[in-house]
Amino acid sequence: MNPRTSPQASGSDQGAPDQDWSAGAQPLTRYVERGVQWVRTFDRRRPLVWDILLTGFFVTAGLIDLVGDGWRNIAQNTDVPAWLLYAITLTVTVPLLWRRRHPLAVYSVMLLAGLANNWTGAVLQGSLTLLIVVFNIAIRLPPRTLAWTYCLTLAPVVVGRIRYPQGSWDQQVVPTMMSFAIVALMGIAFRTRQEYMASLVQRAKQLEVERDQQAQLATNAERTRIAREMHDIIGHNLSVITTLADGGAYAAAKSPERAAQALTAIGATSRQALTELRRLLDVLRDEAHEAAALAPQPALTDLDRLIDGVRAAGLPVRSTVIGHPDSIPAGRQLTVYRVVQEALTNTLKHGGPGATATVEVTYGDDGVRVRVTDTGAGGSRFGSAGRGLTSSGRGLTSSGRGLTGMRERTALYGGTLEAGPLPHPQAGWHVELRLPKEPAQ
Repeated sequence: MNPRTSPQASGSDQGAPDQDWSAGAQPLTRYVERGVQWVRTFDRRRPLVWDILLTGFFVTAGLIDLVGDGWRNIAQNTDVPAWLLYAITLTVTVPLLWRRRHPLAVYSVMLLAGLANNWTGAVLQGSLTLLIVVFNIAIRLPPRTLAWTYCLTLAPVVVGRIRYPQGSWDQQVVPTMMSFAIVALMGIAFRTRQEYMASLVQRAKQLEVERDQQAQLATNAERTRIAREMHDIIGHNLSVITTLADGGAYAAAKSPERAAQALTAIGATSRQALTELRRLLDVLRDEAHEAAALAPQPALTDLDRLIDGVRAAGLPVRSTVIGHPDSIPAGRQLTVYRVVQEALTNTLKHGGPGATATVEVTYGDDGVRVRVTDTGAGGSRFGSAGRGLTSSGRGLTSSGRGLTGMRERTALYGGTLEAGPLPHPQAGWHVELRLPKEPAQ
């Protein structure tokens, strides 16, 4: 990357984020900060223009000092040839144009010119531009490089003191040492602030990425939840409606009364499905989110209604409940309800003629146990995904929506799910759910 266009190689002499960090500060502070930000932005976008202006200013100042003989007021030797004076002045000012790209090379050239300046005794003020290069080294190069360049910077002063011993060391060396030390510290402080600001910007970008990732994960989880609920609602109710419709069509010719009962059951089941579906879809509407959140989800108290609906569809179901659902959280109740619903729905779809089902729910001190069995002779209960199921919840490898939904609901509460054919010679299928008791808070 070209340092001239790099963010680290711009700004007086390093770029900074275009942000108003002075919000809430005093008016004067805001004005100063805005001015500094404008300068940094200009320098970052047009570094060459800034370098030409800065270099041109010091070249002009150095030439004016020579032409006006101002240098003679502090010179220790005024008999220096004019060509040498001009050469030293241009050598300590013109290289500023490349101080960003080649700070060490510029420093070396200007240091040699500084040695010649003090050796001849001219003591041109243009040699102080070496401070600018030291500042650039402080904000760009490692501290070790800054340390040895600081030591070398004192060499011209020491040479001048040895060459022209007038005055004391304190008057000639100490002020120069202090000046370069202050500039180096300013560069270190500027670099530290820029690195800190860059870390804040990087952290903000990282937080934005993490926020987007969390939002994406939440969206995917919500989509999965909605798909699972849609499957449970639509799949179950449509299976019941289909069974009732087939039975009503069969009975229409011989028993109109049974056909009318089937149509009544179809209407009730359809209305129930529409109610549940409307409640689920309301969650997707912002204006109805609060009302939808207050709508109750199916619970264990709704199991009897669920079983009655399956019975009305023509599947004989015997239910047994042992214990009482004392203080079972709503989420676990919904899981039990959906597993029973899915198991009975698959018995309706795949159990075949003459199938019966048994639902056993046991509430114990260790949690909830649900076992749904049937005597159906049908094949896979979960479509193509049902084949090859093991009897262990850990071995379920289904791509079907129904079994996947049951498994996800079960895993959410640390439970286990077993599904598969009953042991030979029994014919039928079983689904067994175990949910542990919720740990005490």
